[in-house]
Amino acid sequence: MTGIKDRIGRGLMGLDAVFTVVAVVNGISLMAGAGDDTIIVESWRTFGFVVFVGLWALIALWPRRVPGVWELILFHKTAITVLAIVVSDTAFGATETAAIDGWLVVSTAVAYILCRGWEAWHPFTRDSAAAAPRPTSA
Repeated sequence: MTGIKDRIGRGLMGLDAVFTVVAVVNGISLMAGAGDDTIIVESWRTFGFVVFVGLWALIALWPRRVPGVWELILFHKTAITVLAIVVSDTAFGATETAAIDGWLVVSTAVAYILCRGWEAWHPFTRDSAAAAPRPTSA
């Protein structure tokens, strides 16, 4: 049963990565049409989408080898979902953002449980961190 749960969770994260590729393509389109007053914010958002594609790909490939990635994604997507809900009456695009990022929170949280994402922290015990080799200077 664990193998099936793992595959479902990893599949969800792969799906979120693919969905976010769509956002990247849309972002590139918005960047191409952006004026001087919006080019920075459109670029920042699009580059952020690229980062999230990478984060979801990392946890889809190695769900228990990248400590902190699950939690960072969940923090960011929960924060933006809550903000979008709070400002949904006044901010353009907030309702859509709440729905999209809300899905990302739910799917990532479900995958976190199915894949046992918290186990990524297990190799980083106090003793193993102290015993880690120190980088040498060149």
